[in-house]
Amino acid sequence: MIHVSILVPNEAIMASIVDPRTIFTGANNFLEAAGHSPVFNIQFVGLSREVEYHEGLFAVRTDALLKDIKKTDLIIIPAISGQLERAIDINRDFIPWIIKHYNNGSEVASLCIGSFLLASTGLLDGKECSSHWQTANEFRQMFPDVTLVDGRIVTEQQGLYSSGGATSYWSLLLHLVEKHAGRDIAIVASKVFALEIDRKSQSPFIMFNGQKNHDDEPIRKAQEFIEQNIAEKISIDELADKFAIGRRHFDRRFKKATNNTAGEYIQRVKIEAAKKQLETSNKNINEIMYEVGYNDTKTFRNLFKKLTGLSPVEYRNKYNRETIIA
Repeated sequence: MIHVSILVPNEAIMASIVDPRTIFTGANNFLEAAGHSPVFNIQFVGLSREVEYHEGLFAVRTDALLKDIKKTDLIIIPAISGQLERAIDINRDFIPWIIKHYNNGSEVASLCIGSFLLASTGLLDGKECSSHWQTANEFRQMFPDVTLVDGRIVTEQQGLYSSGGATSYWSLLLHLVEKHAGRDIAIVASKVFALEIDRKSQSPFIMFNGQKNHDDEPIRKAQEFIEQNIAEKISIDELADKFAIGRRHFDRRFKKATNNTAGEYIQRVKIEAAKKQLETSNKNINEIMYEVGYNDTKTFRNLFKKLTGLSPVEYRNKYNRETIIA
């Protein structure tokens, strides 16, 4: 059997502890119903026998302590919560344990911002990782040696897995069920739990807030200029001249401050404005396209799909309130 250690961290999103047990137990039940033996041996593993959540309102009892586990095949790291540096610090005793079992052949999967605890092991250095889009800038600052992949739901490299934000971790859990229990069981699980199988991207859910958590005042002003002139065609040379910075130096400073090139930033601001129009208005696609400074339908559509994973029509059908109610 596949021994699954679901970690029970201090300060974590409780659903991301319970949900893995739910789906792996469900997979065992589906296997038995089909006349097969269960494949998952699931345990909650922690630093103590019981961990409280939501100010003591709920508690999770562990099946085993770290020292009790001699061999495990799959480690699940749930989403930690609260102030992230503190959450890592109070769960630091998990780190050498994770490293030891990974080096002994265990796979390790982080759910949502459990990626911060996984990255703290150093195992992700030089590798790709997914996480919640909302904590992307903080992740990059804390772990510059890890390549954070925007929009990706699941990453997998050398036995290390990570998932995108919030409940998109179900896609990773389905992937692990398929790997260890087979495609048929994963399909059954997706139907029973009403999950979308083979979902690849969290891009439609990403809200671009404009990375302004930096101290480069001219670049912040350039960002504000871009946001205030969405309908205009803005060239990078124009921006550099406007703020009296040489073009190459401007490019470097903009990238360093925002994690985007100026060109990428302009595109993302315009597409974010288009998304809001598609969510809230009944304007046709061409009207919206012109309002955010594009006049070529194909270019606009391709860029929109590249950044959101959906065409403008698909996005409106999914997120416009009147369309949904209709």
